[in-house]
Amino acid sequence: MPRKPTYGFRAVTEADLPLLAGWLAEPHVREWWGDPDQSLAELREVMENVAMEALIVELDGKPIAYLQSYDPHLEDDHPYADQPFGTLGLDITIGIPGLLGLGHGSAIIAQFAEQLFEEGAPRLIIDPHPTNARAIRAYEKAGFVPFDTRTSIYGPALMMARDAEEETD
Repeated sequence: MPRKPTYGFRAVTEADLPLLAGWLAEPHVREWWGDPDQSLAELREVMENVAMEALIVELDGKPIAYLQSYDPHLEDDHPYADQPFGTLGLDITIGIPGLLGLGHGSAIIAQFAEQLFEEGAPRLIIDPHPTNARAIRAYEKAGFVPFDTRTSIYGPALMMARDAEEETD
């Protein structure tokens, strides 16, 4: 039986921008993230935003994905600020086309979710486009459950959440 992969998470740096530009130009990323140049400019802003954490996901020391978390309560008029205090939002993309459909997305999100819950987050949300079946399946495998549909500045969103397990005595 193959070993369960363990992913590393590290902060995005300026040196990662060419890698991210390449990933953003891939058809499977561009389909959901839009224009690569605009998306790269937005990622630069994320790197400087204290309300967000931009991460490179590594497998065996090799970058394979981009992951970001954000606190919707730290942005004025954020459309998800109605979520419980402490909730964090997530966004992810697997950068390498050959790694799609192998379970990395759900495994990365599940591992990162456990880390955020250990740090005290009560709830995590993620908002795939309602027609992004691959992402929705991955998030469901990682324990997320749909709870709403909304329209964000990025378009239609299926709101999905995973809550921290309550400790019992």
